[in-house]
Amino acid sequence: NGKAKAYFASGCFWCVEAIYESVKGVDEVISGYAGGHTKNPTYEASNTGTTGHAEAVEVIYNPNVVSFETLVDVYFGSQNPTQVNGQGPDRGSQYRSIIFYQNKEQKEIIEKKKTTLAKKLDDNIAAEVYPFQKFWEAEDYHQNYEKRNPYNRYIQNVSIPRLNRFKAKFSELLKKEAKEH
Repeated sequence: NGKAKAYFASGCFWCVEAIYESVKGVDEVISGYAGGHTKNPTYEASNTGTTGHAEAVEVIYNPNVVSFETLVDVYFGSQNPTQVNGQGPDRGSQYRSIIFYQNKEQKEIIEKKKTTLAKKLDDNIAAEVYPFQKFWEAEDYHQNYEKRNPYNRYIQNVSIPRLNRFKAKFSELLKKEAKEH
């Protein structure tokens, strides 16, 4: 159907899902787990940090509208790229930053952007770069969490401010309806 998939981990998947869903050319974002060694991880198991998995998202997008390269820009621009093992108040290996590549071209794009950003910030970039292996979809209640739970304290205090910081920096990438909220 001409769609492509990309996989990213950068802190709480509720936050990351909301960010990518606001980007033009992104059809759907699914919260889940990736980067670990345990089969069929659960939220509870992942939160122990022992599964090796990070909270991640599967981004289903139209490459004729938004490029993988732009999705990587969104990735680095929507987080603190120097924070190791977490984002904001979320700490632990399950919240670490990982970009998953599916081919040599994607790996080269990621490495180039990571190197450029490290020079610009004069700091180490925390994102790990892994070959994509498997994405495990999270439990149903995690899907579209921010949209379905707008009054949740975490959503109010962490997710929405993070989303708004992203929107302010990348207004040209936003879907029309994302600009209006």
